[in-house]
Amino acid sequence: MFLEIITPDKKLFSGEAKSIKLPGTDGSFGILDDHAAMIASLKKGTVKVVDEKNATENFTINGGVVEVLKNKVILLAE
Repeated sequence: MFLEIITPDKKLFSGEAKSIKLPGTDGSFGILDDHAAMIASLKKGTVKVVDEKNATENFTINGGVVEVLKNKVILLAE
């Protein structure tokens, strides 16, 4: 799936991801390929991204919103 992590200042990540773990306001959750369409709010925490080479990247956010639609994930982070 394609992932973009965008802040008001810059784009933190843009590329293919195998899995994503997010700090949702109602608890953490994960996203894999072919996930159902959704929009969710995020709280302060760490976003864990595993890319196609199984390399892990962590991004700290202060909250935000994520949209999942047709294997494209857009995360608007504070």
